[in-house]
Amino acid sequence: MKLAIKIVIILIILTMALFVVRVLSGPEDDWFCVDGHWLKHGSPSGAMPTGGCGDGQVIKNFSECLTAGFPVMESYPRRCRDDQNNEFVEDIGNEFEKQDLIRIDNPRPNQTVTSPLAISGQARGHWFFEAVFPVKLLDKNRQVIATSSAQAQGEWMTEEFVPFKAAIEFNAAAGEQGFLVLEKDNPSDLPENADELLVPVIFGEPETMTVKVFFNNSQLDPEFSCNKVFPVDRKIIKTEALARKALEELLQGPTTEEQSQGFISSINDGVKIQSLKIENGIAKVDFDEQLEFQVGGSCRVAAISAQITETLKQFATVNQVIISIDGRTEDILQP
Repeated sequence: MKLAIKIVIILIILTMALFVVRVLSGPEDDWFCVDGHWLKHGSPSGAMPTGGCGDGQVIKNFSECLTAGFPVMESYPRRCRDDQNNEFVEDIGNEFEKQDLIRIDNPRPNQTVTSPLAISGQARGHWFFEAVFPVKLLDKNRQVIATSSAQAQGEWMTEEFVPFKAAIEFNAAAGEQGFLVLEKDNPSDLPENADELLVPVIFGEPETMTVKVFFNNSQLDPEFSCNKVFPVDRKIIKTEALARKALEELLQGPTTEEQSQGFISSINDGVKIQSLKIENGIAKVDFDEQLEFQVGGSCRVAAISAQITETLKQFATVNQVIISIDGRTEDILQP
C-alpha cells in the first residue's frame, strides 16, 4: 500500500514538472526574436511578424526605425512606421523652408558623400556677396571639419536664381552623419541678415590615391651625394590639389618606419607653402622663411632643392620647378 502511494506521488510530481516546463517555455509552435531576427520554432500557424524585433528597444527616430527593419514608405521625405504604429519622418534639413531662396542639386539630403565633394545648385542673387557665399561641413556634433566657398556661375546681381558650384575636401569617419551648411553671405554680420541651408549627409569611405615624396637615404646612398634623393609612397585621400598635397606630405618628413630604413629629410620642420602654381610645364612654389632658417652648406642646400624638385616633377604637368621664399628667387638657399 505504501509503495502504491509513493508511485502516485512521484507521478503527480512529474506531471506538475512537465506542466511548469511547458508553461515557462512558451508555445512550441511560434516565432521567436533572436539577435534582432525572427526565427521559426516548430510550425507556427501565423505568418512571420512584419515588424522589427529586438530587446524591447524604444524606437526614437527614422534611422532607428529603418535599422530595426520596419517598413519604409518611399515618399519624400521618407517615412517609417514601427509595430506600435508610430511614424518617423526622415530628416532632410530645412530644404522645404528655404526652397524659395536656395536649392541644392548635389549632394541631396542623406546622400553618402566622399572627399572631394562637388556641390551644385541655385540660389537667389542676394544669397551671394561679390559672387560667392560660405560653405561649411560639420560633423555629427555640429563641429566644423572643413570650409570652402561657393562661386556664382552667372551674373549674381539679380533677384533671380543663379547657378553655383563649390568643392570641399574633408576627412571624416565613414558611416557617421554630418551636415553641409550653405550660408547666405552676410558681410554686415548682423543676425537679422543671417540665413543658411542645412543638408544632412552621410560620410562614406574616402577614395585614396598614392603619391611619391623624395628624401635622402643613408642606406641607399652611404656617401650622401646631396642631390641624390629616393622616393617613398604615401597614401592620401583623393584630392584635386595633388601636387600641393604631395609637397605637404614631403614637409611632414619621413615616418618612423621610413627613418628606420635610412630615409632622412634636409628640410626644416615647420615650413609652410604660401603658394603653388603650375603653368606651361613650370611649377612655381613659394615657401615661408622657415625653409632657409639656419640652413648652411652647399650640400644641404642641394638636398633641399632636390627633394622639392623631384617631388613635383613626378607629375606629368611639371617639367621645371622654380622655388621662392616670400616671393624671392635670387638670393635664397645660399650655401
